[in-house]
Amino acid sequence: VQLQACGGGLVQAGGSLRLSCAASGRTFSSYAMGWFRQAPGKEREFVAGISKSGISLYYADSVKGRFRISRDNAKNTVYLQMNSLKPEDTAVYYCAQSRSSSWRNDYDYWGQGTQVTVSS
Repeated sequence: VQLQACGGGLVQAGGSLRLSCAASGRTFSSYAMGWFRQAPGKEREFVAGISKSGISLYYADSVKGRFRISRDNAKNTVYLQMNSLKPEDTAVYYCAQSRSSSWRNDYDYWGQGTQVTVSS
């Protein structure tokens, strides 16, 4: 399995970015997907998760109401729309594929990460 994330960059506070993650190697529509982030000196944080069907979603409290996860199973791609960005959102963002159809389970494949930097 390969996961290729892109879309990061430098943005001012209050701005928006959309991350994309293209997957290959196994049947994308059978697995849940998630977005994680890790800032320097901090633990990795589970930001958002989406079930295989896209019906069940999860958001960390820190991003609820500002970020939206979605997926296009026809394109084998998961997205993270990030609005109203804050400096504390600065981190390397990773997409990951779950072992199962639920975002609640462990993730066994990870993308390479994309840097998001939010300036104040």
